[in-house]
Amino acid sequence: MKHYTVKVNGVSYQVEVEEAGSAAPAAAAAPAAPAPVAAAPAPVAPAPAPAAAPAPAPVSAPPAGSEVIKAPMPGTIIEVTVQLGESVTRGQVLCILEAMKMENEIVAPRDGTIAAVSVTKGASVNAGDPMISLA
Repeated sequence: MKHYTVKVNGVSYQVEVEEAGSAAPAAAAAPAAPAPVAAAPAPVAPAPAPAAAPAPAPVSAPPAGSEVIKAPMPGTIIEVTVQLGESVTRGQVLCILEAMKMENEIVAPRDGTIAAVSVTKGASVNAGDPMISLA
């Protein structure tokens, strides 16, 4: 047995450590006088982490064969100006994406019909995320 004094948070503790494979039985060692031990402070439980807000579900999935308009950069959708099934013309504003404190108008690349709207107002998007599909 080896005897050590360990100091934790300014409080000293007497400890005994038995070596593994030691031939001397623990009962044969003379008991050490217990050192005065102060009550250890109760551990402070960490505050629970806030739950992550779930990502909004897509309003509708893009159908096969439609042209998908993807986010050109990461940002937040501040307005969606079209609805599913609406006819649009080339250059018409489909939604407004805020990125780097700038409002970017996402426009229709051609005439068509809105086949899917995959974003909602307030949704965060990454570059390349599908936003709107044209049929």
